[in-house]
Amino acid sequence: MELYFLGTNAGVPSLERNVTSVALRLLEERRSLWLFDCGEGTQHQILRSPLKLSKLEFIFITHLHGDHLFGLPGLISSRAYQGGDTPLVIFGPKGLKKFVETTLSLSESRINYKLEIVEHQGGVLFEDETFRVETALLEHRIDSYGYRVIEKDLPGKLDAAVLERYGIRPGPLYGKLKRGESVVAPGGETLHAKDVLGEPKAGRIVTILGDTRPCKTVLTLAENADLLVHEATFLDELAKTAHDYHHSTAKQAAEAAREAGVQQLLLTHFSSRYKSDDQLLRLQEEAHEVFPNAQLAREHVLYPVARRCGKK
Repeated sequence: MELYFLGTNAGVPSLERNVTSVALRLLEERRSLWLFDCGEGTQHQILRSPLKLSKLEFIFITHLHGDHLFGLPGLISSRAYQGGDTPLVIFGPKGLKKFVETTLSLSESRINYKLEIVEHQGGVLFEDETFRVETALLEHRIDSYGYRVIEKDLPGKLDAAVLERYGIRPGPLYGKLKRGESVVAPGGETLHAKDVLGEPKAGRIVTILGDTRPCKTVLTLAENADLLVHEATFLDELAKTAHDYHHSTAKQAAEAAREAGVQQLLLTHFSSRYKSDDQLLRLQEEAHEVFPNAQLAREHVLYPVARRCGKK
């Protein structure tokens, strides 16, 4: 479970950074890739990354501003030429379906895989035996959403020593016990999962927010998250500008992470006015004063989602 940033700039691309997109790589968990936002040039960034469009399962669009959206038609079309023949589902606000269908229709793009577009107004978007995805409305100039990805608890470790005494070796019976089923040992004894399974491992939580002012929804979506991705468009000396344009400062992002009980904070969506590393580091330093485990998101860097200390 890893995050990979394909774009961290706000508004327009710069020579140093592309516009917004971040991938959640779930190769071990479900052999797939999820993408959050798709600013212009995202598919070019993917070409320079270890990510594969053929693995892309879901795309989550936070809002319909161009720096989060304009890369979508090209990526959808290119996926068909890069081994992507499995279904693709795109979630986003009302208007997304019209945007995608219009651009694909006018360009006469041909898609050789099943494409589903799901417009939402918040709530639970997806749930299966391994993950649950929730979303809620933030506070921006247009409808902007945050996404909370919840990994469900994982089975505990099997007591291999006990199983060996009963003649059970790694194989199909291990799998049944992991799933909570009872099995019959070679000697005829019945073993119950609860007797040989350790405590379950708590799943991880990743929260990825769209553009927003500080608001209560941020705290709800980020509550006890192992990792929070929050915009930090401005330094706090420009707090009024941030408010007027419905954005947040690095300090405000850190305050949200602290109040929500987050484990790690990654800052992104930086204003183009911050060009040099020294200027960007001021954003990180500002956040550190409030929340020490904050860092700048860097493009083409993998960020493992660490399990919270104390979680089993």
